[in-house]
Amino acid sequence: MTRTTLHFNLLAVFLLTGFFLNVQPTRTTSGAKGTVPDFEHFSESVQNGEAGTLRGVYVANVLALPVVQQPANNPYYVSGREGELTQFSMVSQYGNIGLLAHNTLSGRFFSELATGQEVRLVYGDGKVAYFVVEQVLRFQALQPESVTSSFRNLDRNEVLSSGEMFKRVYVGGHRLVFQTCIDANGNTSWGRLFVVAVPEE
Repeated sequence: MTRTTLHFNLLAVFLLTGFFLNVQPTRTTSGAKGTVPDFEHFSESVQNGEAGTLRGVYVANVLALPVVQQPANNPYYVSGREGELTQFSMVSQYGNIGLLAHNTLSGRFFSELATGQEVRLVYGDGKVAYFVVEQVLRFQALQPESVTSSFRNLDRNEVLSSGEMFKRVYVGGHRLVFQTCIDANGNTSWGRLFVVAVPEE
């Protein structure tokens, strides 16, 4: 098995696990809907001087949240703190950006994102990258507790394997993807929500 294939398999399994949702939330003081600061103040608050390190995400009137990185030895890590997003490090090998959050924490704001909205990424050195939401994808996990589950597209008539779903969402032209779980029928990992944004022209 090649290293690329192994990484792909790990990512596919990650999509199925629901981020190991058994977390205890820890509160932080970050901007989310209702308390979104102006962009200038938010940008200054997350900068740390590190060029190339994603530090924050801003969507006017929806969210203003800092981004933390996954530990080098833990590709499944997702922050258990309220008010933080986690950058999905292995997605960077495809030239793309993945942002993760539990739906019981900051991921709950992802469902408020809509096509056409501008997303601003703030890097440690103050650089800002602009994206626009292009599509929102919703899938039901047909066997939520199984690592071999397939996924039903809730917006059109198709069923995808985990690998097919990963390729659909993360592989292709440069993009930013917000990922969280969908809570339904008393199951916090009933499905998956992906919000895909592309560079703003």
